[in-house]
Amino acid sequence: MKKIAVIGAGTMGNGIAHVFAQHGYAVNLIDTQSAALEKALQTIAKNLDRQVAKGVINAEDKQKTLDLITCFTDLKDGVQDRDLVIEAATENSKIKLAIFSEIDQYTHADCILASNTSSISITQLADATKKPGNVIGMHFMNPVPVMKLVEIINGKSTTTAVTDSIVALTTAIGKIPCVVKDAPGFIANRILMPMINEAVLAFEEGISDAATIDQIMKLGMAHPMGPLQLADYIGLDVCKNILEIMEDGFQNSKYKPAALLSKMVAEGKLGVKSGAGFYEYNK
Repeated sequence: MKKIAVIGAGTMGNGIAHVFAQHGYAVNLIDTQSAALEKALQTIAKNLDRQVAKGVINAEDKQKTLDLITCFTDLKDGVQDRDLVIEAATENSKIKLAIFSEIDQYTHADCILASNTSSISITQLADATKKPGNVIGMHFMNPVPVMKLVEIINGKSTTTAVTDSIVALTTAIGKIPCVVKDAPGFIANRILMPMINEAVLAFEEGISDAATIDQIMKLGMAHPMGPLQLADYIGLDVCKNILEIMEDGFQNSKYKPAALLSKMVAEGKLGVKSGAGFYEYNK
């Protein structure tokens, strides 16, 4: 399995492409927007420059990595000869279902179809294809080049052979695979998002300010980053979407997004990417 396609050139997509290419895999990076692809290549180059500056790689390694990434705006052209396609599009079930239905038509029978979704049902995505046994979740963590974990999610029909293959591949790119069953939010976000939501509620109720809430979790619970700052980095819109998916999936109001979180998203305060969330950022 040496030929990879990544759909979506955003933060997660370009990070996934970076990691695979750096480990010698030929990567087709696909996005409908040429500008997004150009930005992705610039981001990858900057991240590689940081690795060169730290002595992790040399200039030749950087160029080899960039040479292994080919950009496409046409989905069919980008996926048709690939062994593995990783979807890293917007965290929206309708968009992802449409993508899976389409890539199923363009890929060969043995191609593995993976999603980087952080909360949407893998079984549901698999049902949009004619090869549900080949569909699996590969939930990378942000920033992808730095974070070691990949949450591997088995759908109802995912075959053991596909799981074993993806676990081995994940290890080969220097990541640590953790295999879980399909459920709303899986493990990572099922635990993380309610914590973030509770932190937002505590802030909303005026129990303390954002910096103090984050400091308590960093110093008292040994978290490297407090929940409100982490929410800013994830994107408040993403946090809201995941909570809504979990609320709907479990039919349980305990996952309902805090009113303040919904208000901030409506106002365009999405965290780091918008320049403001629970903290202010220089865009």
